[in-house]
Amino acid sequence: MRKTLIAVTAAAAALSLAACSQKTQENASDTVTSAAEDVSQAADDMGDAVGVAGDKAARAADDTKDAASEAAKSAEKTVDDTAADAAAAASDVTNAENEPHDSSAPQH
Repeated sequence: MRKTLIAVTAAAAALSLAACSQKTQENASDTVTSAAEDVSQAADDMGDAVGVAGDKAARAADDTKDAASEAAKSAEKTVDDTAADAAAAASDVTNAENEPHDSSAPQH
């Protein structure tokens, strides 16, 4: 009877150990699965953030290009206006030099 009791106790311990081991394996599997899902979600979030940052950078580049284009147009207009003013002043000087002088006017 003593051998039977030892055998039954050993069998019960083995079954208990097997059940514990199975539960440990399930817990470990759940932990690994959860960690993998967390890493996957973090990667998705990071990809989304990089995409948003890329979109913002592209918009900023477009805005900068548009602003530079407007500045170039404004500078070109300023140069054209200045050149026109200079040409008008030169024409005024030329016209003044070509006007007949009144000889009766007092000379300095």
